[in-house]
Parts: sequence; C-alpha cells; structure tokens
Amino acid sequence: MEYQASVNKLTQPLVQHLIDNADKLRLGVQVLENGCTVIDAGINVPGGLEAGRIIAEICLGGMGTVSISHSAYTQNWPLSVNVHTGNPVLGCLGSQYAGWSLSHEKYYALGSGPARAMAKKLKDGQEEPVEELYKELAYADKFETTALVIENDAIPPLAIIEKVAAACQIEPSKLTIIVTPTSSLAGGVQVVARVLEVAMHKAHALHFPLENIVDGSGSAPICPPHPNFVKAMGRTNDAILFAGQVHLFVKGSDADAEKLAKELPSSTSKDYGKPFAEIFKQYEYDFFKIDAMLFSPASVIVTAVESGKSFRAGQLDNALLDQSFGL
Repeated sequence: MEYQASVNKLTQPLVQHLIDNADKLRLGVQVLENGCTVIDAGINVPGGLEAGRIIAEICLGGMGTVSISHSAYTQNWPLSVNVHTGNPVLGCLGSQYAGWSLSHEKYYALGSGPARAMAKKLKDGQEEPVEELYKELAYADKFETTALVIENDAIPPLAIIEKVAAACQIEPSKLTIIVTPTSSLAGGVQVVARVLEVAMHKAHALHFPLENIVDGSGSAPICPPHPNFVKAMGRTNDAILFAGQVHLFVKGSDADAEKLAKELPSSTSKDYGKPFAEIFKQYEYDFFKIDAMLFSPASVIVTAVESGKSFRAGQLDNALLDQSFGL
C-alpha cells in the first residue's frame, strides 16, 4: 500500500490531549503499578460527547476528522457525528475496526485503535500480525508508544494489559488503554463514529478491491444513552443501520461502483427490519448468529471518480430509529 504513515505516531498527540485535558473532558486517568496509563471515559466519571469525538479520532489512527453538529436529515434526532478520512482503508480497517479479541477469565473485550497495527504473535517460529487482516492490508506499524481503545464497562485486568504490551513489543509504561462503556456518552459517540468503518468492512466482505476505495465520509445521529448494556449497544448499532449515511469515492468501472452501492445498505440484510436489541435477543445474544451483512449504513452514495458518475442506494428509516431511541 502507498502512504505508509504511522497511525501510532499520528495519534500520540490526541492521546496526550486526553491526558492533559482530563479534568476539562471529565475523564479519569490512572497509572497502574506496571506503568500503563488507563483513561476512564465513562465508568467512574461522566466523560462526554467531546471526549467521545476525540477518542473516535484516536480509533481512526489520526487518519481522519470527527465532528459533532446539528443536521436536519432525520426527523427527530438532529445531533450528528460526522466522519471523514482521506485514507479510509488504513484509517477505518487498519485502525478503527474492533478486530483484536482480548479475554482473561471472565473479562472479554474487543480492542480497536492504533495498537492493532503493532500487535504481533509467534506462529511456527515466525512473527506475524495478531490479525490476519494486516497481511491483506500489507501494513504494519512500529512506534515508541501506542494506544488501544476498549469498549467495556470495567478496567481490563493486568493480564490483558501485559498481553497487549507484549504483543506490541513495548513496555507497559508506553501503553495507554482507553476504556469507553457502551452506555456512556463518550462510548456512544465513538461507536456511532464507526459509520464509515462498517461500510468499509462490508465492502471488504463483498470482495470490492480495497485499493480502489480512495476517499470516504459518513454521518449518523448520536443516540441517547441507555443504562442497560444491550439496549445501549442496540441504539449505537441502530443509529448506523437506520440513519447512517456514507459517501465513498472509488476507482474502477461504473458497473462495479453501482454494484457496490446496491449491495452496501443495511436493508439488503435478511435480518433488517427491527431494532438491533430485539434481533440480538432473538438470536439468544449470540453475535455470530446475526447476518454479517446487516452491519452497514442505511444509505450510501458511491462515486466512480474516473467517470464522475454517482450511484445511490438505501434509505433512512425514521420510524425504526424512533422506536430504537425510545421516542
């Protein structure tokens, strides 16, 4: 891949900004006995929308901008998160995607952010990425510090922190773990800010050539938080499934661009049609039983940059959004 920028180098100032402005952003910062810095963005502190916005930019590997604004594109939910990256493959898949599975005893979490690109494991005596995806992206990063974002309502145990540091080949003192509960304001923003990333992930699942995606942006309404984990998670998903809008700019033929547009929206999934929390319950809270094609934005535009033609598919569903958000 071209433009092999370091996602860890780019995010370091953003991580430092969280630490330096923790009081203003209502974050908790603690240094553990092993030297790792843990930032609490909503467990024992209020956190907030702005903290979530900055954390979303960290998740993107410093490759994109995330803003919060008011918009009239949904009937009842004007507060929106807007995401743009000029390198959507590296920013979204190479950093923001929650692809690192971490567990210890009863603690389980998915890790996202720039640490993923540094994580290595030994296989048959050879060093290789923890995630197979990086082989396909032909990307690896190395930097003196790193950060990992975890969506959970508890600080990870030391065993997981040591595992992350070891995989990234750094001392724990050079590692920052940012924890965002799904039910928190910051957690809600950083999940909804994945609106572009889910489109990229689905494009990858549809075998669209990633090297042909040259730019992208997306937006989705910020959901009201909910104290119940399943309902909170459902709302963050539904913000994207029912009202997420994405615009991709691609190289290649008009036919390929049109095909991608038609296949991308969430409404193409057999599981589309009711709030995510209900679907999750229907499948006995087993993520892997849910149709993977559901995880995508409601409405998409795909522009073929070589011809100038654009193709649009999908639509917003205000009724389902209101039902999910508890109006």
